[in-house]
Amino acid sequence: MSALYGTYARSELAFEQGEGVRLFTADGTSYLDFSSGIAVNALGHGDPHVVTTLKAAADKVWHTSNIFQIPEQERLAQRLVDATFADKVFFTNSGAEALECAIKTARRYFWDKGEKDRVEIIGFAGSFHGRTIATLAAAGNPAYTEGFGPMPGYKHLTPGDLALVEAAIDNKTAAILIEPVQGEGGVTAFSDAYLQGLRRIADQHGILLIFDEVQCGYGRTGRFFAHEWAGIAPDIMAVAKAIGNGFPMGACLATEEVARCMVPGTHGSTYGGNPLACAIGNAVLDRVLEPGFFQHVEAMGQVLAYELQQLIQKYPHLVTEVRGKGLIAGIKVTPPVRELVQRLRDHKLLTVAAGDNVLRLLPPLIVSEDDVREAVGIVARVLAEWDAEAGQAGQ
Repeated sequence: MSALYGTYARSELAFEQGEGVRLFTADGTSYLDFSSGIAVNALGHGDPHVVTTLKAAADKVWHTSNIFQIPEQERLAQRLVDATFADKVFFTNSGAEALECAIKTARRYFWDKGEKDRVEIIGFAGSFHGRTIATLAAAGNPAYTEGFGPMPGYKHLTPGDLALVEAAIDNKTAAILIEPVQGEGGVTAFSDAYLQGLRRIADQHGILLIFDEVQCGYGRTGRFFAHEWAGIAPDIMAVAKAIGNGFPMGACLATEEVARCMVPGTHGSTYGGNPLACAIGNAVLDRVLEPGFFQHVEAMGQVLAYELQQLIQKYPHLVTEVRGKGLIAGIKVTPPVRELVQRLRDHKLLTVAAGDNVLRLLPPLIVSEDDVREAVGIVARVLAEWDAEAGQAGQ
């Protein structure tokens, strides 16, 4: 019996090595990785620049504490500021911690202004913001909150209707929190018009707009961050996953106006932004900001979307919808999605399930056209097998 908490329904698979878009078991069996550690390994496995940086950084200083200056942290923060809407950055170890910082910043912002009752966050059904108490409460999914006590301070709306958001705002509202592209909830990409409407509503009511780009950010949609497609900017944004390409890391980004309320003592992190993490973060950013990187992602996203649409044409009774944007893609299926994920693993393709019976495809952003067609070809073969079995059962 394992000594680990029983909180994961783990596969029997274990991987010993990775290279590019592939993972290898101890016996050398190759798997095409279209899960990327759930959108983490944006540069795939064993990126030479990141590996070289990690080895060099390991020979220097790993950790000192944020009571000292950390040059790599200052450098990474400035580069993120230069490339985004933000003026200030707080580094964390995970996406949930980045969201915790975002929520605390929003509440503290209004406390600092003398509006101490403005503590409520408006969130949306289908969202996922992390596993801490605050982030579970922000998403409000009963499947995750059950058994963990009351979680006041949040309102949950069905997304897509701006009138519902308008009606939910009162004198206790501090912020609107949304993923521009939902991941866990079913790979729902919100329209530019809807995101623009949320920005307009937040401005009209003097509240904050928080984007959770933990999964959909860092190039995955073909722009550095997904909200850029809508031509707007949030007040606060949470980032993680791809920022460290597998090294535990996250960040909360904010404007100067909002972040100035976070003075010494209001927040902290023992490990967040330590020298080793930020050296790796800078190496990842080197690659992500290379000329043509986002254009490659956008092009591969178009190939993936086209290939997935062909599945609808061929198997309309098994695949009913293609969702997502760029290289965060999902197909809504009629077979039980978790069984489909297992069958794809049996065919050496790694994918991830999402809510609403959606099969999620999250390849490394370095994926090639041949890789995309290979992956969709495997999905097609599994669907064909499923179709044949269903036909035989019906005879």
